Amino acid sequence: MSTAVVPPQTDVRTPLRTEFRALTKLAVPIAIAQGGQALMGLVDTLVMGHAGTSALASAGLGNGLFFAVSSFGMGLMMGLDPLLSQAIGARNESRARALLWQGGWLALAAGMVLWLLLLTTPGVLPWAGIVEPELQQTKDYLVWRAPCLPLMLAFMTVRTYLTSTANIRPLVVATLAANVVNLLADLLLVFGGAGLPEWTGPLRLVPALGVVGAAVDSVLCTALQLGIVLWAVRRMPAPATKPTRKPVWADLVQAARIGTPAGLHIAAEVGVFALAGVLAAGLGPASMGAHQIAISFASLTFTVAVGIGNAGSVRVGWAVGARDTPQARLSGFMAFASGAGFMALGGLIFAIFPLPLAKLAGAPDDVIPLVVPLLMVSAVFQVFDGVQGVGAGVLRGAGDTRFTFLANMVGHYAIGLPLTLVLGFKLGMGVVGIWWGLCAGLIAVALALLWRFHRVSAGTLRPLEA
Repeated sequence: MSTAVVPPQTDVRTPLRTEFRALTKLAVPIAIAQGGQALMGLVDTLVMGHAGTSALASAGLGNGLFFAVSSFGMGLMMGLDPLLSQAIGARNESRARALLWQGGWLALAAGMVLWLLLLTTPGVLPWAGIVEPELQQTKDYLVWRAPCLPLMLAFMTVRTYLTSTANIRPLVVATLAANVVNLLADLLLVFGGAGLPEWTGPLRLVPALGVVGAAVDSVLCTALQLGIVLWAVRRMPAPATKPTRKPVWADLVQAARIGTPAGLHIAAEVGVFALAGVLAAGLGPASMGAHQIAISFASLTFTVAVGIGNAGSVRVGWAVGARDTPQARLSGFMAFASGAGFMALGGLIFAIFPLPLAKLAGAPDDVIPLVVPLLMVSAVFQVFDGVQGVGAGVLRGAGDTRFTFLANMVGHYAIGLPLTLVLGFKLGMGVVGIWWGLCAGLIAVALALLWRFHRVSAGTLRPLEA
């Protein structure tokens, strides 16, 4: 399962066709792994949709709050992305392995802090108009989902290391295995095993846990993924110099310094969508259910764009580590074009098949009339969502994380959120107005990140650890 670490050869300028092939070779398995993560969320939504509108709304709200809290930790771990890819670009494998160990300590510390923070979030739900039974079900979901946090951040750390070393196959294996387990365990834990045939034995005794079952299933699948990628790292050749396994304060501070703006950026982006979910929940279970279904489909395409952005981040980081700015610029713009092209295809599918997609998601009859227009809005912002997702990746590979945070704050909170409130409530457009506000924010962020990469790559990009 292990593969050799092969950063790009930078003595010859890579033509467009060769660069596209190299990006695709790296991006496709990453995108499969990213898409697989979103697919598990979509399966959860499909299963909860068959459990009823109330269960769908509660699980959707809980999932949104989970990612709103965990998003900072996810971004924090991304501080390792440029450090690892630039170390590999400089052919310093021992340094890359040392950063992997420090990432593990950072994941443990951040995961435990966010675990405690997550348990306090249900206290704000009554202020948003959330009432029983959605309130109690959301609390139960968060309590049982919280142990997923340190596991998820540790998985992200190992995933970044494997991606930087171009050892992508374990990520695909972990994703496929987790998706199979997710589907089977979701059905069993949510609906119980009473209806299973006799040969299933003890599985028939599993009670129907509802939204708690979906939360427990997420923890199990994350643990499975972490175990698979750790096993893959153990099979890789050891570096020439054995790194320390103890926490190194200087490395932790450096990773946190780079990752904190990325964490704030992810928190800002996920937070505005979580806030949109809370606002939708205040409009009633049907609006929240429609929001959850539409966001699940939009997330499925977006994670592929993020996969392309991660591949672009690695290739830009490789080039920066090798001190080849023209190659970094080419890799970044190729990632932009590829992400926009894929998302345009996704938008076309949303625009042509909104009703079949709503029915595929098992949307109840009172939810379908709201899902269809939300998917049409999603079709409009797909390209911009892809550009901003890729932009965050390629800028991160160049070591620039602060601008992405500032762009997200301005785009989502100074532009998108005010429009969300005006369109959704003042003009009475409801959840559809909320989504048009989100669309405006995404457009602003996408244009800002594209301009930023053009500007910084026009100069000389230097490694972070130069």
